[in-house]
Amino acid sequence: MGLYLNQYPLASIVLITGFMMILIGLWGMLTKTNIIKIIISITVVETGVNVILVSIGYIQGRTAPILDTAVLQIDALSRVVDPIPSALVLTSIVIGLGTTALMLSYVIKMYRVRQSLNIEDFGVLKW
Repeated sequence: MGLYLNQYPLASIVLITGFMMILIGLWGMLTKTNIIKIIISITVVETGVNVILVSIGYIQGRTAPILDTAVLQIDALSRVVDPIPSALVLTSIVIGLGTTALMLSYVIKMYRVRQSLNIEDFGVLKW
């Protein structure tokens, strides 16, 4: 008996994918010594969290939360998806982009000082 993905709902597959992305990102943060690879791992963790939020907000058979002639205000509670997870993901993407840009600017400054991207060459930052 093989594993068939069509046996599982889409939201479950996306949820598992999000958790796998978080685990891969945590593994990269804990095992890599290159600062750029650590930043990429942090970004993978952020993306995994966003994927989990999207999978939690997904409800099969429902439509976008836009009230017009297609979805009347009376039927809105039973026919539309909650917009809060989508709004949180959009906000998280913008904040993640800003923090990644800030981390990369710090890496450029640190590289100019030490001429290295290895985290172990920055012993001054350790206790």
